[in-house]
Amino acid sequence: MNPPPFDVIIAGCGPAGAMLAAELRLHDVRVLVLEQETEPASFVRIVGLHIRSLELMAMRGLLERLLEHGRQRPAGGFFAAIPKPPPAVDSAHAYLLGIPQPVIVRLLEEHAVELGAQVRHGCAVTGFEQDDDGVTVELADEVLRCRYLVGCDGARSTVRKLLGVGFPGEPSRSETLMGEMEVGAPPEELAAVPDGIRMRPFEGGIYSVIVPAGGAGDQPPNLDDFKRQLRAIAGTDFGVHSPRWLSRFGDATRLADRYRKGRVLLAGDAAHIHPPIGGQGLNLGVQDAVNLGWKLAAQVRGWAPAALLDTYEAERRPVAAEVLDNTRAQTELMSPEPGPQAARRLVAELMDFDEVNRHLIEKITGIGIRYDFGLGPDLVGRRLRDIDLAQGSLYGQLHRGRGLVLDRTGGLNVDGWSDRVDLLTDPTAALEAPGVLLRPDGHVAWAGDDQQGLDEQLSRWFGTPGR
Repeated sequence: MNPPPFDVIIAGCGPAGAMLAAELRLHDVRVLVLEQETEPASFVRIVGLHIRSLELMAMRGLLERLLEHGRQRPAGGFFAAIPKPPPAVDSAHAYLLGIPQPVIVRLLEEHAVELGAQVRHGCAVTGFEQDDDGVTVELADEVLRCRYLVGCDGARSTVRKLLGVGFPGEPSRSETLMGEMEVGAPPEELAAVPDGIRMRPFEGGIYSVIVPAGGAGDQPPNLDDFKRQLRAIAGTDFGVHSPRWLSRFGDATRLADRYRKGRVLLAGDAAHIHPPIGGQGLNLGVQDAVNLGWKLAAQVRGWAPAALLDTYEAERRPVAAEVLDNTRAQTELMSPEPGPQAARRLVAELMDFDEVNRHLIEKITGIGIRYDFGLGPDLVGRRLRDIDLAQGSLYGQLHRGRGLVLDRTGGLNVDGWSDRVDLLTDPTAALEAPGVLLRPDGHVAWAGDDQQGLDEQLSRWFGTPGR
């Protein structure tokens, strides 16, 4: 039987789908991405890339390309929009990058295509059937065959629905207007913004404005909607004008029952949705893609250990559950009701402790994640920050999406795994251990100086040696 023309078909070319396609192409997986829309979104929403996502972009050599199109901001004031200064965090990229979402999508899609992915716009999955050997994917006027199908097709995911995976949670109870615009009110008026309205200043007189929508709507908001709601709550519209972008969002919160069913997987908003408070959604999807990409590629290439692909759901679903919980908490703290406002004042007071402020920022930005790899030093399961090496930066060694052993002792080797894991010896590396094994997503899988222990973890994550 002839092999299918594609190893993986991805439904949806948003940030998660485009990033996943690029990750797969790093391992020569044949990828087709199907995007239903023919044109980019008509509204330009500015989104924020958080610290962990910026680190991942640096690992793949994409960060400089993104920095050209974004604005760097301090990494503080995210949690429930409580205005606190950014804490010191252990990252070389400790800032927020504000960037238009269509630009992120375009740059990631271009990166995937440069690596050899095929992208078709105006195409959507209408049905599929899977068997022991692959997946038959139906389009409006064509039937395709692949080994795996991944649904990155958003909150209303067709793939998830056809797969029969539940999406339990809470429906949207209220809607909120969010945007960035100039404000003409004097400082004393802005200092007296009432509860229920959030106005956060940026540079050049630009403010982030968040206000209850006052009712459901199915159309993008306009500036008059903001003015009307601001006057209803504050008695003034604060002279808002010249919006950069405007949007409306609900507080629906849902998590897929499972991320994989046979040869079909889910990632990004197809697997989880939540209010955009804290700006975590896009980042969560991109991080899903980087976690899944090398594991699915290993399955396709034939060297994946038996349980490797299952670790995608085991690792990423609990992360999403935590994000849903922290957005639920933030939503409550942003309510204008007396009880939530009392809780907000208490949380704001606690955030004056640097440990609390840093803990919440690390949670929202993704750098506090520790996957459960079993017993081992605290470093194991965590991501390793970028560090300077004699050969350049650590993240500069991860552009190819391979594993990496960083050895300070000069006594370690990757014999048998050199086709998928690199070895870098640097006695001067600023490590908390004699040596570490990094997975392609930058998380530490092993730390120590024992070759036998290293070999065990190489087998666990990178399969049988010599294959």
